[in-house]
Amino acid sequence: MTETMADRTADSADDAAWDDHLAHLAAIPHARRLHLLRILLAVVLVAAAGRLGWSIVENPAFEWATVRSYFFSDPVLTGLKNTITLTALSMGLALVVSVLIANLRLSDNPVLRAAAGAYVWFFRSVPLLVLLILWFNISLIYPTFSIPLPGGGWTWETRDLMTAYWSAVLAFGLQQAAYTSEIIRASLLAVPAGQREAALALGMPPGRIFRRIVFPQAMKIAVPPVSNDLINLLKATALVAFISVPDLLYSVQQIYNRTFEVVPLLMVATVWYMILVSILSLGQFYLERWLGRSAAARVSPRGRAGRSTT
Repeated sequence: MTETMADRTADSADDAAWDDHLAHLAAIPHARRLHLLRILLAVVLVAAAGRLGWSIVENPAFEWATVRSYFFSDPVLTGLKNTITLTALSMGLALVVSVLIANLRLSDNPVLRAAAGAYVWFFRSVPLLVLLILWFNISLIYPTFSIPLPGGGWTWETRDLMTAYWSAVLAFGLQQAAYTSEIIRASLLAVPAGQREAALALGMPPGRIFRRIVFPQAMKIAVPPVSNDLINLLKATALVAFISVPDLLYSVQQIYNRTFEVVPLLMVATVWYMILVSILSLGQFYLERWLGRSAAARVSPRGRAGRSTT
């Protein structure tokens, strides 16, 4: 007991010495010196941003009145809806496939590891636009699609199944899965192996270890890069204009091909993309904060030591 009180007295003395040291550093003139160069650079950046913004506002080439007239028009809103659903379906497919591929790449079975590696290699090797056009023309390679069953089965014409929209969903989703699987694999490997070993020693089954211990921690690591991929995927959906899917860009193209108001219609698409990316970025911020709530609530060792002495 005497030793414990002596330790606490020593900790209090250390804390007081550290606070005195911080107060001494704060009192040094150069520590409070204004960074004139940084302030000057900030002023220059603000002035340049203001000048650029004003040049955009006052430039008659943007035709802001035309932008306002088309911003909520039916064709633009229909294209916006298709862009959002295409992004959501493609990313949903990518997440499901990527979790499967990441686990296969970490499997002890060499055949499963090789198959998952071949998947990642193939979809990272083929350009997205080429893949999109290949899926759109898949009926030229496989005219029919069949599910054989005992006593019969079902057969469909591939061109009836693979519309331009669903060709785009498969092309975007399967290629994105190759990239996202590598993010998830790295996130799974970042979880310390000792936690799995400790859980196994406590008798937890592997599936429960993955759900309760490994996956939540891996998700916290994977959220920033996966969110970045989602934003890139949103903008990449503009490629569907090549196969005539009426997304946001294709819709404004159809309008300005008729009215020749190219710049204001492109500004309509640009502003909508900026709004969507801002919403996704805000969602990423709150998701990261929600996933990190346990770390934020964690009390520092110094704080615990301070409370223990009271």
